Amino acid sequence: MSALRESPAPPRVLLLESIHPAADGVLSEAGFAIERASGALCGPALDDALARATMVGIRSKSELRAVHFERHPQLIAVGCFCIGTNQVDLAQAEAGGCAVFNSPFSNTRSVAEMTVAEAICLCRRLFEKSTQLHAGRWDKSATHSHEIRGRTLGIIGYGHIGSQVSVLAESLGMRVIFHDVVRKLPLGNAQSRPTLEAVLRECDCLTLHVPETPSTIAMIGAREIAMMKVGAILINNARGSIVDVDALATALREGRLGGAALDVFPVEPDSSSETFTSPLQACPTAILTPHIGGSTQEAQELIALEVAEKLVQFWQHGSTETCVNLPQVDLPVLRAGQLRILHVHRNVPGVLGTMHTLLASAGININAEYLQSNPATSYVILDVEQFSDPTLLDGLAAMPQTIRMRTTAGIALTQ
Repeated sequence: MSALRESPAPPRVLLLESIHPAADGVLSEAGFAIERASGALCGPALDDALARATMVGIRSKSELRAVHFERHPQLIAVGCFCIGTNQVDLAQAEAGGCAVFNSPFSNTRSVAEMTVAEAICLCRRLFEKSTQLHAGRWDKSATHSHEIRGRTLGIIGYGHIGSQVSVLAESLGMRVIFHDVVRKLPLGNAQSRPTLEAVLRECDCLTLHVPETPSTIAMIGAREIAMMKVGAILINNARGSIVDVDALATALREGRLGGAALDVFPVEPDSSSETFTSPLQACPTAILTPHIGGSTQEAQELIALEVAEKLVQFWQHGSTETCVNLPQVDLPVLRAGQLRILHVHRNVPGVLGTMHTLLASAGININAEYLQSNPATSYVILDVEQFSDPTLLDGLAAMPQTIRMRTTAGIALTQ
């Protein structure tokens, strides 16, 4: 297949789902053209918008599946302005040399604060008292109302969010235990436990901070809930698939658990116009929030700045540092008078040798080089002296192993 040489114009970025406007300043300063849509797009509307884009920014509701990358091979990068990337077909994006970036840590504080706040609200039954008062019922009873000081918080997943919850909870006088599949250094006086079951049996309050993986889907079901203390509370601000909400609703109705707070659900509406339904809606001891754990102005601004900067760095310098689907490669900023060649190719023997031969035969000296590979894909950055013969770039792009190639001058070649 012959190489496609794209326009040297700066990229056109499609931003969906009301991404924080802080992203616009970063992208505009780099010369990017910006198109916005307030909500998630799907079907023909999404395809129509993608056809005009070089890069796309999404949050959790927009889905980019294999068919989208097949229909729009001009897409060179996707920015997920959120933590998760489940809404993107990462394998198909990799197959087309399209880099995918996210913001795994910018909303850490917001989620941690909400988790601790929910623990307090559940232990004091504040939402129940508020609902009763709205209905005209004055109930000053202290029954089932507790301080969180001295109570044991169990954390499943001791990563960035889980560990920050640990610090906040301990500062309020809670005793913290945790379990993680990877050995983690405890912060403060937190103590590690060897199994999930050990945490379940010991904690007064359980909070979940794990990603969605085959091993975490439905990790908290009827069996696990039965291991918890009678009257314990459960908080899930991680992923909706990790808790069996039917089993949780049963435990709440029967009084087996004292309360629960969920910000994520197995099935969530795609927009505010759709109706939300859950078996937990009939449980007065359940706090339900619409996936807003990271939805603070501070977190959204940090996410917008971080992901926008990653897209700019990728376009201007080819950096895939923190990329979730392509090998991570980064080189210092180009020196004046040099050209940077960015080459994504299938990970098979001989590709680098062929590239070296083509450059050497044209009398081109390589000043810097960085290659990284995963089992399927390799990505190499080459800094060379500038040259004027376009046939050399055509030759590099026409290599049968080439997936995508471009230069930082804005010329992109895709096979």
